[in-house]
Amino acid sequence: MEIQIKNMVCPRCLYSVKSILSNLNIQYTEIELGKAKLINELSETQRIKLSDNLKVVGFELLNNTESQIISSIKAYLIEMIHYHKHQHHKTISVALAEYLNADYSTLSKIFSKTEKMTIEKYTINLKVERIKELLSYKEKTVSEIAFEMNYSSSAHLSNQFKKIKGLTPSQYKQQKNNSRKALDKI
Repeated sequence: MEIQIKNMVCPRCLYSVKSILSNLNIQYTEIELGKAKLINELSETQRIKLSDNLKVVGFELLNNTESQIISSIKAYLIEMIHYHKHQHHKTISVALAEYLNADYSTLSKIFSKTEKMTIEKYTINLKVERIKELLSYKEKTVSEIAFEMNYSSSAHLSNQFKKIKGLTPSQYKQQKNNSRKALDKI
């Protein structure tokens, strides 16, 4: 049985969910961002306890199909952009459609209706947050970041970054207060 969990965005989230499942004696085979594969079906009591424990640490057990689709889209994109999983030479629309075994236009409509932004806009926002993170480390040049993030050029990265942040990456890097958004707040 697979369950969908909202707001799982990092490796520490995986650890938190593993701990919760273990504490509740719920056996699982695999945990990924946004989902866990359980060995057995959950009883209603287990589902309630799991839901309550997840809420304490900022997660949410998803029950309806649309929420599960959105969570899967977000988890896929976060893994791709922030953790370099799912790297391939396909467009995001083709990759998501294949990953979720669904028509991209349907996925796009569900996402836009619920999230009030397109998948493309969400992807750009994720990329900008990743770029902000990489810039804050001050270890890589904008050109190196552009290459890592699969931009066609550093100019393309800079233009997209400036549209979202109102600053060039270099200007952002020089600021003292480089605030970033948590991935689950995008």
